[in-house]
Amino acid sequence: MDILILGGTAFLGRELATQALARGHAVTCLARGESGGVAEGATLVAADRGRPDAYDAVRDKAWDAVFEVSWQPGFVRGALGALGAKAKHWTYVSTGNVYEKFDVPGADESAPLREATDQDVADRELYGEAKVACELASVEAVGDRLVIARAGLIGGPGDKSDRGGAWVARAARAPEEPLLVPDTPDLATSIIDVRDFASWLLDCAEKGTTGTFDAVGPVMPFGEWVELAREVGGHTGPVVLAPREWLEEQKVEQFMGPESLAMWLTEPGYEGWSTRSGAAALAAGLKHRPRRELVVDTLAWERELGLDRERKAGLSLGREQELIESLPR
Repeated sequence: MDILILGGTAFLGRELATQALARGHAVTCLARGESGGVAEGATLVAADRGRPDAYDAVRDKAWDAVFEVSWQPGFVRGALGALGAKAKHWTYVSTGNVYEKFDVPGADESAPLREATDQDVADRELYGEAKVACELASVEAVGDRLVIARAGLIGGPGDKSDRGGAWVARAARAPEEPLLVPDTPDLATSIIDVRDFASWLLDCAEKGTTGTFDAVGPVMPFGEWVELAREVGGHTGPVVLAPREWLEEQKVEQFMGPESLAMWLTEPGYEGWSTRSGAAALAAGLKHRPRRELVVDTLAWERELGLDRERKAGLSLGREQELIESLPR
């Protein structure tokens, strides 16, 4: 196939390009090129999607598959207008943030969505609403050839958000030091390996699959995720369990961001955040590698970046020690 990736220089886009090339497809990436280089063997078309001539170099070709990841409605509509009529298959990578609520465990694609923004260029606070607008534009333009993949938390090698690797990196960084762990072992977590996600998206394009899917990882209890991270990371120090209420009182950041407990989310109304069904994607061929393989490979990536670097997610050792010392005994 002749594949066009709108992006292709960072994380999912680069993984898509790498796997597509390995399958023997020809890959073109349209991007500014500021997030890094394209995969070896791919062609970079440098373009600013905010300019009216952004698609001039690629608009005359009948692409077998186009992959779009942008969350800016103006960019998405521009690409659809320039390329949608000739594309044989179109994939829009959306997000679970499009849903109006997250309070129902096991919810599926039929759950109500947020109201779409009417802005062409949206602020980060309107991320979910912007993604809804992008979905609607995609349905209107290429709905008969379209996959909408509403991604959950994506992790694995190449993830620079530091979320999926936070616990195994912590285990490996200070294997003999006490590890602070929320005492919520049954809390749900979910993460999809970027390699599994990309492979499935390519399968859909090759087969001409259409539809809307929650592309989420298997649901795993938080306690099991931490124990797997400890095992893979070689952590032999004591585990210090902290009550949920106490951590909330200390205003410890949740799920993501600096000085956070990564992948830990107890906020009321988010009981279903990490428990989306994902059954439709599984029925459409999505396969998940073993969680241990994901964690092992993520640790290798973390070591490559440097375990002692300043992180975008996870507690620093200093903050963790501070919390442990102040924890009521």
